[in-house]
Amino acid sequence: MLGLPSTNSREEQSWFARLRDGLAKTRSRLSTLFVDRGIDARLLEELEAALLASDAGVEATRFLLAGLQQRAAGAKDAERLREELRGLLLELLAPLEQPLHPPANRPYVIMMVGVNGAGKTTSIGKLTRYFRNQGLSVLLAASDTFRAAAREQLAAWGTRNDATVVGQSDGDPAAVVFDAISAARARGIDVVIADTAGRLPTQLHLMAELKKIKRVISKAEPSAPHEVWLVLDANTGQNALVQMDAFDDALGLTGLVLAKLDGTAKGGAVCAIAFARSKDASRHVVPLRFLGVGEKIDDLRPFVAREFVSALLD
Repeated sequence: MLGLPSTNSREEQSWFARLRDGLAKTRSRLSTLFVDRGIDARLLEELEAALLASDAGVEATRFLLAGLQQRAAGAKDAERLREELRGLLLELLAPLEQPLHPPANRPYVIMMVGVNGAGKTTSIGKLTRYFRNQGLSVLLAASDTFRAAAREQLAAWGTRNDATVVGQSDGDPAAVVFDAISAARARGIDVVIADTAGRLPTQLHLMAELKKIKRVISKAEPSAPHEVWLVLDANTGQNALVQMDAFDDALGLTGLVLAKLDGTAKGGAVCAIAFARSKDASRHVVPLRFLGVGEKIDDLRPFVAREFVSALLD
């Protein structure tokens, strides 16, 4: 069975430091509010403004403030408010934390989708390194056949990660994925990651092509794709909800990858993502599988709610 062992404590400390640095702009709006002051109406107003400015969204912000007013009723120290906010955020974000449990059969097929410029190909390169560090072999399907630069970028990531890349110029994207899965099966490869061309949800003909790619993956491997992940640019903010709904409706998402989190002031968007699905019984929660916080090859790790909240508030 494919295994994903945990990283050692030194690596975890290094990762948390990078996550904290990446969220510095968002944290600066929140953490300083609770220092050496009491709880009053002005503090709650400032907290509301900080959450909204961090793109937590109106509904999630109202939910958090209502919870704070209930839990911290009668409290006078702002530090108490910080701890209650920590608890509320953990409860809100915990459902997004769902560790991977790859099936025993190989290859484990991940289909990656997203809008233009979201950081999809770079995230694939970092994911490849993550899986390689777990001792897993990886094959990349360069099924973005529209852009030669995309194929070249993926090929470069393959070289850096000692991973095979299957692709062709001006070919059918679905055929590329089919060939890649066939090659992976023949070679005993553990993980196949299929890149796809970036597109907007409003480009219906291109969304239809994604559906075709998914169908062809299923023909190549009946149990696949095992994962369909949407890559989101952290700077997108509230528009991430629109993208998530559109791609989920078309493909049935199993996860999100939040890229470019470093330097953004919109880290609160994770709260909006969590709240939107937690309060809609007609929609399933889409796990936040990975966070990307930098340009280095290992600057992408699984989402852990407690780490994320601590990086926001401490």
